Amino acid sequence: MHRTDLIRQMAAYNQWMNDKLLLAAARLDPAALVADREAFFGSILRTLNHLVIADTIWLQRFARHPAAHAALDPVRALPAPNFSDLDRYTELPALAVHRRWLDALIVAWAESIDDPDLDVALHYANSRGVVSDKDFFGLLAHFFNHQTHHRGQVTTLFSQAGVDVGVTDLLALLPEQGQVQG
Repeated sequence: MHRTDLIRQMAAYNQWMNDKLLLAAARLDPAALVADREAFFGSILRTLNHLVIADTIWLQRFARHPAAHAALDPVRALPAPNFSDLDRYTELPALAVHRRWLDALIVAWAESIDDPDLDVALHYANSRGVVSDKDFFGLLAHFFNHQTHHRGQVTTLFSQAGVDVGVTDLLALLPEQGQVQG
């Protein structure tokens, strides 16, 4: 598999999983979504907010890539989010609209990435202002891994609330490659 194919596959997986989480969240009443579950971000809704905020922060960093991917123009126009703004979306419908918009943008952007783009070092400052030059492909791996990590946390919270999210493995999206002859 080529690196760009992997990025596109991870973007599709991200979109698929986030949609599953939003459908699971819709099965809970608003009080259950904001209940403090003693998780890292407290509630299900705050964890979902963290994912939106972190994705936006990373996408705004990625928008500074020398390739200037036009698919990221909409995130360039957004105000810079703050990691501590875990109550940005206080109701699921507004969060869901933004999450689905963001995921469609990630998929479109992933389609626009060319292999040479992945070899560029991205110059950015983290949330504490520390400046780094990191391998873009490695940063994309972190971006998608971060999402998976926190979606794992929130699926546990759903399970504790009695909601089954269903299959969450990337394996479910991998195409069949044919059978081994033997």
